[in-house]
Amino acid sequence: MSQLSLKRLEKSFNEARIIKGIDLDVSEGEFVVFVGPSGCGKSTLLRMIAGLEDVSAGEIEIGGNIVNELPPVQRGIAMVFQSYALYPHMTVYENIAFPLRVEKLPQAEVDSRVQAAARVLQLESRLQHRPGQLSGGQRQRVAIGRAIVRQPKIFLFDEPLSNLDAALRSEMRIELMELHKRLGSTMIYVTHDQIEAMTMADKIVVLNAGEIAQIGSPLELYHKPDNLFVAGFIGSPKMNFINGKVRAADGSNVTVDLGKLGTISLPRTSRDVAGQDVTLGIRPEHLSLDGGQFVIEITPNIVEHLGIHTIGYAILPGGENFIGLFEGNPDLEDGKPMKVGFDIDQAHLFDSRGLAVY
Repeated sequence: MSQLSLKRLEKSFNEARIIKGIDLDVSEGEFVVFVGPSGCGKSTLLRMIAGLEDVSAGEIEIGGNIVNELPPVQRGIAMVFQSYALYPHMTVYENIAFPLRVEKLPQAEVDSRVQAAARVLQLESRLQHRPGQLSGGQRQRVAIGRAIVRQPKIFLFDEPLSNLDAALRSEMRIELMELHKRLGSTMIYVTHDQIEAMTMADKIVVLNAGEIAQIGSPLELYHKPDNLFVAGFIGSPKMNFINGKVRAADGSNVTVDLGKLGTISLPRTSRDVAGQDVTLGIRPEHLSLDGGQFVIEITPNIVEHLGIHTIGYAILPGGENFIGLFEGNPDLEDGKPMKVGFDIDQAHLFDSRGLAVY
């Protein structure tokens, strides 16, 4: 049985439908990430699970019980927000202990839980400090500690690393993954950063305009995106898209005219794309300077030399933006024509509706 189950869940504000009939099951111990662009409904969905937003339609089940009408404190969840929301006049100890004080637990129980959380989060030496004496990462750990002491069934994280700088975000990502391994708890994490989603999740839920675009493991979404939206959102730099038209399709092969770039033949697609306008996708990191089964010529207009790899940006004859990512420091220059290639099995093909057909 799933620990969390969403059934036909909807949320509307007046006439605006924000969440549009979402079905989702989360198993015990999973690390699930809700990811998508701003305004896709991911934070609203998390707040509905937490009980901070009313449900317009559908059901939320936690541990097999429908919790639509239960207040947050009775749902067995704990939420960590983007803002640390710490009390500046309280010590770290008292900030972590606060929800236990509200529950009026005995002091011995409070002390035991706070000390246990401090050990997990490496805050033992900071318990008598105040938030103003801590770094951003330490403050976030205090906020997480306040959630841990409640011993919830499910942890909810709403973009908890957004206020941190890039280096600290990377460190805290690792700490959260280690925390998940130590606790073995179910965690649901909201972010707009697909790098966070790819590195942290057991399962990613990609949201678009209040609907689920695709659910899968990070590598499933990377290698087999169901549609153009997921293909363009997952991966950095984003996937290249080239407009084309199907000239022939026989059920086992499809021939696509890419205009001035030539014609490409792809295997294993369906007959119903014959004559359609389609989109060919290829990831920047799958391009090679050593050729491939399909080769095109581009002229970079911007080149970024980053040491570990080099990124070239160009515009194709059809007006599409095109990006190549290459290891090391190859001889790329602005305005200097170059040939890049890729193998057919690295390509993706999307039909006129934006759905993957190869």
